[in-house]
Amino acid sequence: MRKIIHIDMDAFFASVEQHDNPELKGKAVVVGGAENRGVVAAASYEARKYGIKSAMPGKTASRLCKDLIFVRPNFERYKEVSNQIMDIFHEYTDLVEPLSLDEAYLDVSDSEMFATKIASNIKKKILETTGLTASAGVSFNKFLAKIASDLQKPNGLTVLTPEIAQNLILRLDISKFYGIGEKTAEKMRNLGINKGQDIYDLEEDYLYSNFGKAGVFFYKMVRCDDIRAVVPFRERKSLGAEDTFDADIIDLDDLKLKIKEITQRVVSRLDKKSLKGRTITLKIKYHDFTVQTRSKTVDSNIYLFDDIYTLSIELLNTPAVPHKAIRLLGISLSGFNEKTIKDRPKQIYQLEFDFRK
Repeated sequence: MRKIIHIDMDAFFASVEQHDNPELKGKAVVVGGAENRGVVAAASYEARKYGIKSAMPGKTASRLCKDLIFVRPNFERYKEVSNQIMDIFHEYTDLVEPLSLDEAYLDVSDSEMFATKIASNIKKKILETTGLTASAGVSFNKFLAKIASDLQKPNGLTVLTPEIAQNLILRLDISKFYGIGEKTAEKMRNLGINKGQDIYDLEEDYLYSNFGKAGVFFYKMVRCDDIRAVVPFRERKSLGAEDTFDADIIDLDDLKLKIKEITQRVVSRLDKKSLKGRTITLKIKYHDFTVQTRSKTVDSNIYLFDDIYTLSIELLNTPAVPHKAIRLLGISLSGFNEKTIKDRPKQIYQLEFDFRK
């Protein structure tokens, strides 16, 4: 039987800020923007008591807590701490599958040490190294380990053995299921599906007809049937950047300027990952929140600023320049050729993170 651990840092971005700035400890802190279209990237547990959560508009968060403190993100610092955490994981196994900067799966099946002991040691080392707490879930598959890590947050450690896992999953509210977001949960409740038991009682065909492939996934998960492996290296399908504007834009020159800024960030990210692509996609979100994508595939690899910018402008004009005001633009590349690009000319840009994303 496999031994899988899921580690999830507690309120990672906000906790890093509280650790680095002691005056923020014990206070309601949000990482993100409060102005215009700013959103919450992360909220401290003190802020969460007021109902504040990630992806919430900054203005809404401000109304919920008058003493809320907003901190601009420092992604370089978060990546630095994340690297320290990932190094700790690799002390115990090479089978580490990062899901983001602050969480990962570990397969420790080949270790002679108990998985619970490994998880406890990792939590202790993370605290000693970074000053931050993490929550851990231990079980015999990825789905259950992920569920377990969320059951006793913050700073928890939960073990789901085969003897208790099935009963817990059947009693679990669907909102606690990994993979079931707000919209899916709402649809499920409208169909009378509120707990794991309700999913368990349904036929696989019924779940597929209502939820597609996700329905099949849920059918298997409530039966604790998850054979997915921990994958140390995941092939990247696409890479890009996008920008939500402070005010809707319709002027063509303004749109071109925004495309130039986004292109600079895309080129920088391609360079760091040593990637070249052949398919470029322009994402357009209008003022009414409708989304349109325009794509083009070319014969040669794309990675230079001039190529990406020129093709993006071409997509903006094809089949026609948008006639509605635009609130977001995004550029992404796919169809990668992962050969090294060390020998190509370096291009240096002054970049800034978009704190509203």
